[in-house]
Amino acid sequence: MTNYIGPKEILAKKKKYIMPCLGHFYQNPPEFVKGRMQYLYDSTGKEYLDLFAGVSVINCGHCNPEITKAVCAQVNDLQHVCNIYLTENFVNLAEKLAQITPGTLQKSFFCSTGTEANEGALLLAQLYTGNNEFIGLRHGLHGRTKLTMSLTGISMWRTDPHPVGGIHFAPNPNCYRCPLKKHYPECDLECANMLEDIISYATADKVAAFIAEPIQGNGGIIVPPKGYFKRVKEILAKHHILLIVDEVQTGFARTGKMFAIENFDTTPDIMTMAKALGNGAPISAFIARPEIADIYVKPGASTLGGNPVSTAAGIAVVKYITEHNLMENARQRGAQLKKGLQDIQRNHPLIGDVRGLGLMVGAELVNKDKSPAADKLDKIVEQMKDDGFIIGKNGIARNVLAFQPPLVINENDINNMLEALESAIKKYE
Repeated sequence: MTNYIGPKEILAKKKKYIMPCLGHFYQNPPEFVKGRMQYLYDSTGKEYLDLFAGVSVINCGHCNPEITKAVCAQVNDLQHVCNIYLTENFVNLAEKLAQITPGTLQKSFFCSTGTEANEGALLLAQLYTGNNEFIGLRHGLHGRTKLTMSLTGISMWRTDPHPVGGIHFAPNPNCYRCPLKKHYPECDLECANMLEDIISYATADKVAAFIAEPIQGNGGIIVPPKGYFKRVKEILAKHHILLIVDEVQTGFARTGKMFAIENFDTTPDIMTMAKALGNGAPISAFIARPEIADIYVKPGASTLGGNPVSTAAGIAVVKYITEHNLMENARQRGAQLKKGLQDIQRNHPLIGDVRGLGLMVGAELVNKDKSPAADKLDKIVEQMKDDGFIIGKNGIARNVLAFQPPLVINENDINNMLEALESAIKKYE
């Protein structure tokens, strides 16, 4: 058996050598050393069912044999030359993305992280429109660079003490905790309608784009009402403002569609993606309609963007999702997961709300007065880890259990988790 240094030594080295901004889950965190599809293994050999997938990264499963084979074959042939030289995977993956993305999105720019992709999409919107203002959503999260951090509507992720100007925020479509104190559908999508006022009165009429996640991940798995994005797109079109959809966390079959925005019958002008595109390999992209993309003519490159290895992973990911029908599995297992959580909710009011699409599901924990029960969530997540289940947490108050497992998860996996979760809730409610 391999000798691992173990959690205690890792934490000591982390404290000494890693910047303190990087936290970690759990009071007693394990050291993960191995992954096989929907399962993780720690340094003691203990098995865990992974229900977070590295925050929607490992959609096709840990160390997926088919994807690993493609990556290893590419590493043995050619690892890197930079995208200023010609390689085949680079254009073949771009062609695939044009085929599977909605509408007439066609031309891609490859980079390495979701932050980079969002930054590039925002730049492209500025180049195309000639405008320099942006509108984001409260409780959205788009990255850690200066511009993407300034467009992030969650204070805990806005480290920069001097954010970029010209940024405005619209209320997010959270029907459980409506920022406008209204109720759907009687509200007539007032959160979307407010965009009209924001554009007309809060901006200098120089808005390049509105950027939003189709489902807010870090914001607490916030799913908009069905007609929300259609209404938004109508308002934006009236003012010649582009719609950028951030699919970094929601893309690649996670919600039962290849991309989450397809659930809302709306086509973005620019779309970003990362995370699951590489199934663990660092790759991201932004893709746009040709008439928008073709404005980007000044020299632009990303040294590691679209490198042969990452693009080999991307091609294998798209192939695996399609051939193994992961969208259908996400729909079926997601319905099972939501129903199971709702069944628990009926007997345990600690779960205030269950929401999500496909295998992107959140369960918001609340006290009797509907205030966030973050302290109880921490205890439940710790207990579930001890019982062999890895669950995420998010939300503005960090009181939402986040279920974003590998899309290869099966029926028994979810039933076993639900049984353990109800026991943990009974213990700490």
